[in-house]
Amino acid sequence: MKIFFPKESGSEKRISLTLDLLKKYIDSGLKISVENNMGDHLGFTDSNFKEHGAEIVDREIGLKEGNIICSVNKLSKDDLINVEENSLVVSFLDPFNDQDLVENLKEKKISSISMELIPRTTRAQKMDALSSQANLGGYAAVLIASNILAKSFPMMMTAAGTISPSKVFVVGVGVAGLQAIATAKRLGAKVEAFDTRPVVEEQVKSLGARFVKIDIGETEETSQGYAKELSAEQIDMQRAGMKKVCSSSDVIITTAQVFGRKAPMIITAEM
Repeated sequence: MKIFFPKESGSEKRISLTLDLLKKYIDSGLKISVENNMGDHLGFTDSNFKEHGAEIVDREIGLKEGNIICSVNKLSKDDLINVEENSLVVSFLDPFNDQDLVENLKEKKISSISMELIPRTTRAQKMDALSSQANLGGYAAVLIASNILAKSFPMMMTAAGTISPSKVFVVGVGVAGLQAIATAKRLGAKVEAFDTRPVVEEQVKSLGARFVKIDIGETEETSQGYAKELSAEQIDMQRAGMKKVCSSSDVIITTAQVFGRKAPMIITAEM
């Protein structure tokens, strides 16, 4: 059994294999190949991968020889040309928004595992890539905002005067939103949050933030805890209710997401 780990394309900095996991694969008797220069930008050189037992190959060769191909993001149409029939592709495939990819995989008789479709259950917790990445995303969003904002997050009391804390408004209280709230609070900001699901109010309060209540009528969530898509009328009601909070906020972090669909455009120029 041979597993190939290709280099990610574009601006993606994450990689699908680290040295500690490589050792576990090798110890299990698997053959591992890695595309050349896959981890250079993170300090994982080809020499490091070789020392731990991996074979360094060109992309085309790796795609042809790999029984399993693991990547963070989906392979391109050109990549699939080189993948053999009955191989297995594992990555974030975005199948709801990329029907062409699904058809290409089907035509070439390539099996696939879409990481975003792994159920959020106790048994599958170790494979819950969506939650782990959302957690990091919420954390990173606050750090990026604090770096860009021309004001400190915490209250600063100096001999020259006092600077009030920054106000952070988090829209969407899922995994990313909760982490954003917690991180902003740790940095000393005053935090408010909104979600279409009233049941998350207690979680928001437990982190020391204020839950913004907006009446948008009946809302629903999936069995796995995702919010269901709102109607156009409900989105307008939500925008109207958030307008005042947005106008007084220094930072707005949007983490709202509808499973299998493009994230809703909630914040407008008018707000």
